[in-house]
Amino acid sequence: MDQRAGFEGGRLLVVAFEGWNDAGEAATGAAKLLAERLGLVEIAAVDPELYFDYQFTRPTVVMGDDGSRRLEWPGAAILGPGGAPTDEVDEQVTGPGADTLHVLLGAEPARSWKGFAAELVDAALTADIEGVVLLGAMLADAPHTRPLSVFASSENREVRDALGVERSSYEGPVGILSVIADQAERAGIPTVSLWASVPHYVHNAPSPKAVLALLGKLEELTGLSIPRGTLETEAQAWEAGVDALAADDEDMAGYITQLEQARDAVDAPEASGEAIAQEFERYRHELDRVPGIGGLHRGPEPRDPAADDQHVRHGQAPVTAAAGGFAASIRSRASRAGSATAPGTVMRLTTRPATSSSSTQAR
Repeated sequence: MDQRAGFEGGRLLVVAFEGWNDAGEAATGAAKLLAERLGLVEIAAVDPELYFDYQFTRPTVVMGDDGSRRLEWPGAAILGPGGAPTDEVDEQVTGPGADTLHVLLGAEPARSWKGFAAELVDAALTADIEGVVLLGAMLADAPHTRPLSVFASSENREVRDALGVERSSYEGPVGILSVIADQAERAGIPTVSLWASVPHYVHNAPSPKAVLALLGKLEELTGLSIPRGTLETEAQAWEAGVDALAADDEDMAGYITQLEQARDAVDAPEASGEAIAQEFERYRHELDRVPGIGGLHRGPEPRDPAADDQHVRHGQAPVTAAAGGFAASIRSRASRAGSATAPGTVMRLTTRPATSSSSTQAR
């Protein structure tokens, strides 16, 4: 590992933001787990009055331990060492750089993105941060029954060489993660972005399986060891909950089967580039024959062509924001069932991804 890249044993900052960059709450879920396990405390925060529109990102009222009600305002803060990490030995984050790990958590701002990013990067420099890992999650036509893929990319040549990751070729609208990455690189802090794919047809429920995927990739790139706690059990319950909702709906089951076949064809040892392309085209034609779909559709959010390429390599179709149609019966099924409850999970199958979650890979 090239230590100049700062991603094994260096002082790392893990970044995650709610909203557009956080499908299935996977990115913030992974970052919050790290902060809790390490007992991190706030060391720097932005003034929310400068960056947030409270009609867009509203404050919330919560009940304190003493029974009193208080307001919590949207914002962003860097958390660093200084608190008491968990006493449970089997839940402690270990490995190179674990004792200097920092986490940036927040909501995507409504205005002054350049100033917002510059303020946070300055705070990172003050904390002697040597590398930034940006976590994101996007809605994708990924089967929930298969491992969820994580795409890693970096604009930094040394990071790409050291970690063996790619450079994104995406052009289009971006989220706050891309702005922070740009500012950090300009300030001399190397960055790497990790984006998990979340099945779009269960977009409105937290996805512990996507959290697991991000944590696994983070371990792979940094050498950290991150205990999963109850996440494995929650991920199994999440998958079982989706299975239960889809079990008696032929259209939903058929759609998921197509996703599985496409993924399995690419994962097969004998898969070639030509075979992958043929399987993808077959998948597109199958969708064209389903009443109401008529091919792949754009939705309320932009798509990332680079992410589309990555999905094809992993046996997924590009993101569809409406899958429109793979059946009206799914809508009636969702309205009848309301939601399926499993331990730690509440979900609803729908044909339209949430507009608050990113369906594009922003980097």
